[in-house]
Amino acid sequence: MVRYSIYYKAKNVKGENVNMYSKTKKIVGAALFAALVYIATSLIIIPSPLKGYLNLGDCIVLLAGWMLTPGYGFLAAGLGSALADLFAGYVTYAPATFIIKGAMAIVAFACFKLMSNKLGKLPAQIIGAVLAELLMVTGYLVFEGFLYGFVPSLVNVPANATQGVAGIVIGIVLIKVFEKAKIAELFK
Repeated sequence: MVRYSIYYKAKNVKGENVNMYSKTKKIVGAALFAALVYIATSLIIIPSPLKGYLNLGDCIVLLAGWMLTPGYGFLAAGLGSALADLFAGYVTYAPATFIIKGAMAIVAFACFKLMSNKLGKLPAQIIGAVLAELLMVTGYLVFEGFLYGFVPSLVNVPANATQGVAGIVIGIVLIKVFEKAKIAELFK
């Protein structure tokens, strides 16, 4: 007889026990973050000089990196951002956005995991956020360089850097609020 409960354990392909509640919680968390990234990205759209746009999605991308596992963080950040591009009419940017924003979440996660024990949570989050935003600025510079030429693409660097700074500041404030309210623990 099969028992159904939220704590039901199953075997994965390798025959290892898997807590289905934990996996479901991670999938739901990733879906929630993808929706939040989409909303934050779509909420305010300020067109940039080279057919891109500025938005507030980076703060949620960073949160996904800090609060989810790398794979789920990548998918949440990448999917939410790419869907925002698609629905806003920036179809050309969607594939690059998926990779760049997903990679940002992985960088934020990796820096936090590698540095938080030595430096503390806040410095590790700040360093991870700065590196993730540098990746974003560089990623879009390279992508737009192939689309429009590298010299014209430099015009978007200040706009992307401004978006990055806003993402860092808001992301740090939000993660501290989430930690204080113990919301971050829900995604572990």
